Amino acid sequence: MARLWGAFARERLPALGRRTQRDGELTVTVGPHTLAGPAAAAEAFARPATLTLTLDGAAHDDPAALLRRLPLGPATPRLAAEVDNSVANLALAWARQPHPDEGPSALARAVAAPDPLAYLEQCVVDGHPLHPGCRTRIGLSTEEVLAYAPEHRPIVDLVRVRVPDDRWRGPAPATLLVHPWQRDHVLSAYPWLRPEGEVAARPLMSLRTLALVADPATHIKTSVDVQMTSAVRIVSPAAIHNGPALSELLARLAPAGFTVIPEVAAGAVLVDGEPSRQLAMVRRRLPSYPADSVVLPFAVLSAPSPADGRAIVTELAADPLRFLTEATTVMLPPLLTLLRLGIALEAHGQNLLLVLGRGRPTGLWYRDLGGVRVSPARLRAHGLEAPPLLGDLVSDDPEVLRTKLFAAAVSTVLAELVATLARDAGLDPADGWARIAGVVDAIAAGDAADPGDVAALRRAPLPLKATTAMRLADDPLEDQWVWQPNPMEATG
Repeated sequence: MARLWGAFARERLPALGRRTQRDGELTVTVGPHTLAGPAAAAEAFARPATLTLTLDGAAHDDPAALLRRLPLGPATPRLAAEVDNSVANLALAWARQPHPDEGPSALARAVAAPDPLAYLEQCVVDGHPLHPGCRTRIGLSTEEVLAYAPEHRPIVDLVRVRVPDDRWRGPAPATLLVHPWQRDHVLSAYPWLRPEGEVAARPLMSLRTLALVADPATHIKTSVDVQMTSAVRIVSPAAIHNGPALSELLARLAPAGFTVIPEVAAGAVLVDGEPSRQLAMVRRRLPSYPADSVVLPFAVLSAPSPADGRAIVTELAADPLRFLTEATTVMLPPLLTLLRLGIALEAHGQNLLLVLGRGRPTGLWYRDLGGVRVSPARLRAHGLEAPPLLGDLVSDDPEVLRTKLFAAAVSTVLAELVATLARDAGLDPADGWARIAGVVDAIAAGDAADPGDVAALRRAPLPLKATTAMRLADDPLEDQWVWQPNPMEATG
């Protein structure tokens, strides 16, 4: 409900009228209706324990039922069904979490686990921090959610499938690892594909990407024909083509302290001569890192600790302002350097990983190249050539490039970190954004970033993906953005 209420507070939704705020209460008109509730609960990354909104004076605590009462256009039933599914899966996730036991910290438990990264990724209970479909898994039964979803910590047996050589696009051998959901719902249509055993794996945050139990440094991105948040999670021919090429390019461009998790191989079964989105995979290989270090996606920092239920970042941040400053200093310089060179990463909390050395930020990793934007013009200006790419990755428009990076890295990752530290560690958000602005100013004083990019980041309104407006649109997968006041603009 809080994620949905936030959308009414900031996004351009159908039939949305006036927004007014008074005495801590936000009121929104939607067609002939009046919707009201606490303004604080509509702020991005708010986590109220309970939330009731009033529609024309009547109380509502069911977000899907509320949606069905509103004139939000022909896609309203679709969104309401997605929210129903999300509510059920989020409730299931929380119901099955163990109560905090006042035991070791999350990082201490991770280090003792067989796969520290997988352990930490599976601590994320809430899913997408802003999307009302944060736990949508349309196509999975409750039993399948329990069997496959990372927050339930299962071991998943991927199916090894032998593919005839003439029906395979990808590196040899012609072997496909298939998610068991895909085996049960898709594979039977292709009797010429022969299963040849199973490979145990642990699901990561995205459910369809898994770390092999026998080799945790190998991650497999599988096709699963299930809608999770906003999209059905297949592996497109573009992803198969682009991933290894972009991995090689980013490895050459990588600034100090930055590492891309390479997509070392990708492949798909050929059906009617074309790569099948349903029968495809991507193989990633984790780099090595020092034995005293831990790697975790930024989203994990806001996940609840098994020790006391507070955000995991509170176990790391004895000095919240210092931790935020160090994390920002590790994060923003390489991202802005790559943007100057022509690579805008979709650096949200799942794709962007923080390296911690003895609990202190020391480096940055990035994974999943499907959502990046690449500027051939910027690359050429630095004596580089973009590899041939498929799909919609190519753009020379600086606004497109900046929006892609800033919406993920700043409006989502850094904003959530500030909100989490404010809620659970007593950070003053104004102080936090002043420190982030100081890091940006220090970057501007050098020559690693493009001056136009830095000026836009420091002063211009910041983009945030309008996830609810997208789900109500005719094309729910076309990006929409909402532009918000820049919290760094008031810092001098």
